[in-house]
Amino acid sequence: MSDPSEPGNDGIDEGKRLIRLGGDKGLSLSERLAERLHRLTWRTPIHGLKLKGRHPLKLIAVPDDPFLGDVKRGHALLEGNLSFRGEIRPIDAINLSKPDYSRALGDHVQSFAWLRDLSTVATRAQATPIAEGLMRRWLDVHADTVSEPAWRADLWGRRILFWTAHAPLVLSSTDLVYRSRLLNTLARGARHIDRGAEKMAPGAPRIAALCGVVAAGLLIAGGDARRSSTEAALIKALSASVFDDGGSVARSPHAQLDIIMLLTMLREVYDSRRLEPPAALLEVLNRMVPALLGVCHGDKGLSSWQGGGPVSGETLRQIIDATGVRARPLRQARDWGYQRLAAGPAVLIMDAAPPPVARLVEGGCASTLAFEFSDGPHRLVVNCGGARAAVAQLPAALADGLRTTAAHSTLIVGDSNSTAIHPDGTLGRGVAEVELARQESDAGSRIEASHDGYARRFGFIHRRQLVLTGNGRELRGEDLLLPEGKRRKTVTTAFAIRFHLGQGVQASPTADGMAALLRMPGGALWQYRCRGGTLTIEDSLWIDAEGRPQSTYQLVITGESPAGGSSVNWAFKRAN
Repeated sequence: MSDPSEPGNDGIDEGKRLIRLGGDKGLSLSERLAERLHRLTWRTPIHGLKLKGRHPLKLIAVPDDPFLGDVKRGHALLEGNLSFRGEIRPIDAINLSKPDYSRALGDHVQSFAWLRDLSTVATRAQATPIAEGLMRRWLDVHADTVSEPAWRADLWGRRILFWTAHAPLVLSSTDLVYRSRLLNTLARGARHIDRGAEKMAPGAPRIAALCGVVAAGLLIAGGDARRSSTEAALIKALSASVFDDGGSVARSPHAQLDIIMLLTMLREVYDSRRLEPPAALLEVLNRMVPALLGVCHGDKGLSSWQGGGPVSGETLRQIIDATGVRARPLRQARDWGYQRLAAGPAVLIMDAAPPPVARLVEGGCASTLAFEFSDGPHRLVVNCGGARAAVAQLPAALADGLRTTAAHSTLIVGDSNSTAIHPDGTLGRGVAEVELARQESDAGSRIEASHDGYARRFGFIHRRQLVLTGNGRELRGEDLLLPEGKRRKTVTTAFAIRFHLGQGVQASPTADGMAALLRMPGGALWQYRCRGGTLTIEDSLWIDAEGRPQSTYQLVITGESPAGGSSVNWAFKRAN
């Protein structure tokens, strides 16, 4: 085993077993009833009394927003439109009391994240009328009525961060009644989520809520007295939301990025007060950045996992620079579950863990043992991705299909998902255990991993072996179906191994039908060859960084396995 203390070594484990405990169980009936009762208390006079307190006259400080917004969305706001993931609505037509738009756009509006987009493209004189106009409308509908989704704890947390960071756009009015109402509403919102933040699901929702609680305490007079208790609650939430290796419990790179940005915004709040953030907060941030970099390709952009699409290298660079964390990509995130192989210009990222547990994430994917593979700035093998990041115009059935095992570059048995996908968006039974072995040498890197997602239904363990040569010019693989359990099936079982190709990769079959020549957008040629099944080239799609579906191709190996199991060998080799 490698020594973790050596420079540049993140401690590669030779063997690991990951188990998904209670992974297929969502919230229990008692937990759902408790949530419902908690929301019902919002309408009671007692809850209203709890929200009363001193009316703040001003903010103690105004923190910076360290991140750039989306330029296209910002220009749309200047033109009088709110846009998000392909959905565009005129600002004047936005009905905050009876929303007729998607939940994604609704959360974007309610969080006030659009203030970042607006401030990125507009001067203060241009932006203030737009920001203040939408703020007045929001206050008229939601300031005095505690209801969902507007008063959901995670949305209030984000709202506090954005209201305070962009205070010059929403608090520069000479209308003292408006200013007083906004500040009082902010204080009431902070008191509201102070009692409900820890009821949010671990991960980004709970952290967003508690970042808002801590920020409000630092920026509103009288909050310093409770600083230690609110910081303790945030640190507790971080320990429940982030693995020791720095990965988020939702196993989503997008959730990872979200938490990193939330913590960085909160650090700016401390800076605005010239205070030191808790050491535990900074320590978590220092762990999360290397883990995020570990799932980035040669183009420095994010790979596509757990419903998220790619994020461009340029966007990521700006975000990482803002964190101030300088780190190298983590090669092995043991609990988060992503393995990174890098040699020469090649990068391979593999999902080597069970999927996230049902109660932690909606829209999770059945992607165990899938991988993505890139050659320099170009992606050769990808997952379709984007189930939770696609444009609104994408049909719901297609978005749901992006979560399936078949939408990932891995083996599928019986045209079935390795982990069940429920209609409510959660993941059910399937992969409960993943065994992993990894070896490193000068000749290359080797991963051998297996999962039990098909054992109960089909009687097979799926084992995948990957070897990346030391120069990064060849990737060899073997997919095996190994018999498992006492009840052996006597019939053959159909299987397919899919390799979704990156955007712009052209595939040409060879005459023998067992190989293909792959031409990359940059001109590089890769040879692909397989043995143990029938190779075809089929249409596929890939969700790009804008959330738009792009037409691509996929290599598909099909076959039938007898009860005793089967083996398929394949290889990608650079030809020039």
